[in-house]
Amino acid sequence: MKMDPRDVDVDLAMKRFLNLPEGKVEAWGQSLDTVEVDMPEIEVIDGNSHHAFQLAEVAEMVGRSLARWLKAKGQESIFTETNRRWVAKICTEVGRNLARQALAERPLRLRIEDLQTLVEKTLVDNNAYDVARSLVGERRERPPVAPGPGEPAACTVKLIRRQGQTVPWNESKIEVAVCQAFLSLRMDATSAPDIARAVTGRVTESGQPTVHIEEVQDLVQEELMRAGHYKVAERYIIYRAMRTDQRERKARGEVVNVPAEPAEGMVVVANADGSTFLWDGADLRSRIEFASIGLDLCVSASEIEKELRRSIFDGMKRADLNNTISLNAKTLIEKDADFAKFAGRIQMTFIYEEVLGWDILRDGIGALREIHRRKFAETIQRGVDIRRYNPVLQKYDLDKLAAALDPLADLDLDFLGVQTLYDRYLIVDKQADVTRRLETPQFFWMRVAMGLFHAEPKDREVRAIELYQLYKSRRFCSSTPTLFNSGTLHSQLSSCYLYWVDDSIEAIMQRGVAENAMLSKWAGGLGGSWTSVRGTGSYIGGTNGESQGVIPFLKLHNDLLVAVNQGGKRKGSGCAYLETWHNDLFDFLELRKNTGDDRRRCHDMNTANWIPDLFMKRMEARGDWTFFRTSDAADLHHLYGKKFEEQYEAYEKKAEKGEIWGHKVPAIEVWKRMLAMLFETGHPWITFKDACNIRSPQDHVGVIHSSNLCTEITLNTGKDETAVCNLGSVILDTHILPDGSLDHAKLKETIRVAVRALDNVIDINFYPTEAAKTANSRHRPIGLGVMGLQNALYMKGFSFESEEAVEFNDEMMEAIAFYAYEASSDLAAEKGTYSTYRGSKWDRGLLPQDTVDLLAEERGLPVDVPRGGRMDWKPLREKIRTHGMRNSNVLAIAPTATISNITGTSPCIEPTYKNLFVKSNLSGEFIVLNPFLVKDLKKAGLWNQEMVDQLKYFDGELGPIEGMPEELKKRYLTAFAVGFEWIMKAAARRQKWIDQAQSLNLFLGQPDLKVLSRMYRLAWHQGLKTTYYLRTLGASNIEKATVKLKKEVRAGLQEAEVATEAVKKVFSAEEKTACSIEAMRNGGECEACQ
Repeated sequence: MKMDPRDVDVDLAMKRFLNLPEGKVEAWGQSLDTVEVDMPEIEVIDGNSHHAFQLAEVAEMVGRSLARWLKAKGQESIFTETNRRWVAKICTEVGRNLARQALAERPLRLRIEDLQTLVEKTLVDNNAYDVARSLVGERRERPPVAPGPGEPAACTVKLIRRQGQTVPWNESKIEVAVCQAFLSLRMDATSAPDIARAVTGRVTESGQPTVHIEEVQDLVQEELMRAGHYKVAERYIIYRAMRTDQRERKARGEVVNVPAEPAEGMVVVANADGSTFLWDGADLRSRIEFASIGLDLCVSASEIEKELRRSIFDGMKRADLNNTISLNAKTLIEKDADFAKFAGRIQMTFIYEEVLGWDILRDGIGALREIHRRKFAETIQRGVDIRRYNPVLQKYDLDKLAAALDPLADLDLDFLGVQTLYDRYLIVDKQADVTRRLETPQFFWMRVAMGLFHAEPKDREVRAIELYQLYKSRRFCSSTPTLFNSGTLHSQLSSCYLYWVDDSIEAIMQRGVAENAMLSKWAGGLGGSWTSVRGTGSYIGGTNGESQGVIPFLKLHNDLLVAVNQGGKRKGSGCAYLETWHNDLFDFLELRKNTGDDRRRCHDMNTANWIPDLFMKRMEARGDWTFFRTSDAADLHHLYGKKFEEQYEAYEKKAEKGEIWGHKVPAIEVWKRMLAMLFETGHPWITFKDACNIRSPQDHVGVIHSSNLCTEITLNTGKDETAVCNLGSVILDTHILPDGSLDHAKLKETIRVAVRALDNVIDINFYPTEAAKTANSRHRPIGLGVMGLQNALYMKGFSFESEEAVEFNDEMMEAIAFYAYEASSDLAAEKGTYSTYRGSKWDRGLLPQDTVDLLAEERGLPVDVPRGGRMDWKPLREKIRTHGMRNSNVLAIAPTATISNITGTSPCIEPTYKNLFVKSNLSGEFIVLNPFLVKDLKKAGLWNQEMVDQLKYFDGELGPIEGMPEELKKRYLTAFAVGFEWIMKAAARRQKWIDQAQSLNLFLGQPDLKVLSRMYRLAWHQGLKTTYYLRTLGASNIEKATVKLKKEVRAGLQEAEVATEAVKKVFSAEEKTACSIEAMRNGGECEACQ
């Protein structure tokens, strides 16, 4: 047992202050002004005197004890308003208890000792053990009570004190010491009188005229142990030892500095204004009770309280106290997945206090809904006053919206979501006396919904509430720029901008630099084509000089992204695309390298290859590939499919004749360089030009020159058009029925509301450039995506690596596409089609699933994806033929990294990264533990501390854990364990239904170039339009310092590793270089390229 040495000091100080006046009765009696207790007639017997009871003497008794304890701890602020309210609370409870007793006996006659005992019990009931100890100390000064008739005679033994004085025996002092030992352990002290009487009896039976204090303390220890109070006896023994040590050190003149230890009882906390108050942990216990609602936690409430009190000490600031509790709650997440929600709720209580002025003890959980409703209009007004909200929000019927607020929906948020909202999304009132958040999560969701529907001509309250319901119930979430800015004075709500840079210095500086700076400033991610910028060595007619190529301009763009961040809230982001025939391609591939001339490196910008089908066909056929200068072959960038192939071959013939510049290399060598750089730097990404253009609904009014920052947007760009896309994602796992089937009715309703909201963005959006406004207004594209796929598969019991999972991808994406295209057509019937609808594939009767065959025809090669679906599309085709489409493009699956954190779901379409890992973002580091795995392990009776340790040790992988059921190992495969073929098959099924593309991350667990080549070739053959990041295993592993893995398990692992080393195959020199990067660079053979 550990004991804080300061407890001894506090006890001694309380003794010193025992006889000092701590204030007049009237001082603490003022605490009773607000106490409403109907007190009956009560008579108090104090020795030989009697007096009528007044509640003020309880206030004096409690206030005096509190003051003595605070003084002992070195506090000066005693008679504070907070402390008076606390005293009043204790008095109220005492008064009510006395009133109940008086019902049975009128008038009630009460001994002063009984009154004191009642007050002590009330203090203990309120967790005020330290104040109770202070009150108990007063008994030391009371004279011994003479025995009544029939009671044993008083003990005549004299007590010898340490200084040698002899004093009469006083049993009450023994009782006080024992009582305080109980209270110091936060235990019931009702056994203290029995222990004291037993000690008195043994002293009397000894027959000795005197007894030394040390002998008496030995007897106390023996009686405590005899009565079974072993912990109290241990505490008593330690206290004696520490007190003895203090006396000896004092005698030697030593000064002891006591280190700070965690506090378990009451502590003094400082407010921001310097005043202090007594914190007894009552609010903490209420927070724990609230945070535990509906959760299956593996730790008791008392153990949780002990954990949350770690690092709490006297004198800490209130803000630090709150932060400490939140951080302690966060550390519990690795014990049980439900602690993620528990910790989030603990944090939510502090947010409610900051925003609403709510108090968990005063108001309780039941008042949250009413306080939200009452404060809503006030919050809107404040937001308008400080110019953070758009005044148009005040045009709503705010009472109607307030009535729809549901703060209990916050129970579904986990700690990562709550903290991310708090740090990055909730609007901050910086003009208040103390900077604070203006919004709770429910105010936030409603503000975003209001911002998207304020321009609706009718029923805007109904529309806003419909969207709010989707947000708060985790059915749909808009993209980050929309969440940042909806309802504010700067409603830049779009996520992505796609631009094309023409081949002139004016176009480069205007479109590539100036306009991109404006787009980045207002929280837009940039993706653009730089292919039209002439390459190195090209002739410049205006100056009669030679071009330095595209690389210096890309460096300028890279530095722009550093200088101009997104809305001041996250780093600027951009991706530059270059088509494969551009003569600066090899330099472009090396932009992200950490070596070489830094003036030709772009460390802060993403890059992507824009690859035509002809290159892939030549690479696989081991043909040659020719690089051209854009100034000689400018039209190639605007052509695709068969027309591109015809023109490309025509330019090749010109180059062979010497009419234009051309540089021919084996296509496989270009592919090798692409893969080598992709493997080394993660860039440039692989995207496919022809699949994007041939399957585009808008092939009649332009060309797709590139994708966007995250590779899911495929829209036309041109001289007067910067493409814009407004994103949002359906949360799939909230649309799964208990039997595992897809809830079509709910999904249809979600998508109907979501598509309307996304379409509204186009009309109310703030456009940083005229080119962006032009493109968005003409074509009205939106990008509805999906997240939570992995969670949905868990709910269905499917492994990501299974045919069932592939079929479910096909099923759910078809349903989402059906309802999304239907919703857009319904909007067209209501509001009209987009301006360039005529001539589009929609107008020609071609839906996205029909264009797979078009791609195969243009390529001259099959596209390996099953055709057909499960739903009847005939009625929808007829509806589109009749009403048209409101939006040129409707679907795009975005990465959703941040908004999936907020909504507590799995990111977009990815498999689980790991079952236990540390996630880092702008809000800090967060432990993520797979809740579905924990639930299944609990069902199997396998969830315990040993399992937690093994998950930590194996970095969240189940494969190496002994005794883990094979079914669970397969179901909970992580991203790097799922075969890439399964990821590709699922992606191909989804792409069939999507009119744009998807952010498809690929995972490579082992450095294998053969696998890398097969991976990207398969993506092309299956008709994927784009791929995103190549993910490799990083250093986001869980801290293992606390792992207590059994020695035999570790020994077994080490033996296995040794055995593996012993049986490793010895490779020949030819085998060693066969599939290595160096082999490919130096002309060696590689099976991956056959």
